Amino acid sequence: MSSSRENSYGNGERRKFNRPNSEFRSKRFDRNSSNDDFRPRRKFRENSYETPSSPRYRKDYTDPTKPIRLNKYIANAGVCSRREADEFIRSGVISVNGEIVTELGTKVFSTDKVLFHDQLVSLERKIYILLNKPKDTVTTVEDTHGRRTVMDIVRNACRERVYPVGRLDRNTTGVLLITNDGELTTKLTHPKNNMKKIYYVGIDRDLEKEDMAQILEGVDLGDFKIKADDVRFVKDDSKTLIGLEIHSGQNRVVRRIFDALGYKVLKLDRVFFAGLTKKNVQRGKYRFLTEKEVNMLKMGAYEK
Repeated sequence: MSSSRENSYGNGERRKFNRPNSEFRSKRFDRNSSNDDFRPRRKFRENSYETPSSPRYRKDYTDPTKPIRLNKYIANAGVCSRREADEFIRSGVISVNGEIVTELGTKVFSTDKVLFHDQLVSLERKIYILLNKPKDTVTTVEDTHGRRTVMDIVRNACRERVYPVGRLDRNTTGVLLITNDGELTTKLTHPKNNMKKIYYVGIDRDLEKEDMAQILEGVDLGDFKIKADDVRFVKDDSKTLIGLEIHSGQNRVVRRIFDALGYKVLKLDRVFFAGLTKKNVQRGKYRFLTEKEVNMLKMGAYEK
């Protein structure tokens, strides 16, 4: 974080986030900025591919005379991310023009016939959905235990095959991007990029000043040590609702931080991810990203 941020605990001052002047900047840790009962200035219609709610973004041109890597082709078709595509290639479930391909780095043309599990893979228009994920919902395309998934919520959003970017725990709420853009998915989830995330964490008792400092210095989780980029109280009159800024994408890392310090996490809400917030999106609802938002994500203009 910027050196301009206050970082003293000895005099009782709270740390402040360094907020850039950007359309995608995070709001102050004020409950009004992410209150799920906040009434939007305009009401989003029930989203369906039969309504104008599903925008058509400018389609990226694909030169039919130039080959592209097979994993990128599969990702661009909305099947999965590039890394997942590599696994499918290795397992021999992808064929090109009738021949099984298992060699990574294979290149194809846009005119080639690519099959995934004997199903034709074709390049689709890109879809970008921002979901305010509710509790008791799993972040997966399908669930073998019959539990409700995030895909059940956006089932009627589009005809294209889409999938969630990253993962939120079953009872973690908040910002979740759903898309069929494999290249963008790779950019947002690759560990080296470390996308900025902000969570509101509700805990069972007041957070001690020493533990707040420890979160910033680093908490030993056993298999690795993790520290937050910033931490503060969301409300002046409460020490049980904490705002936590972090870049790590490790599984359940926020819950593990507080567990390691002896606190029980009662609620966990992601209010910011890679420049996107849930403003004007009620819990359990979704909206499509604007073309400007998509371009900002692709250009890497989100906050880091």
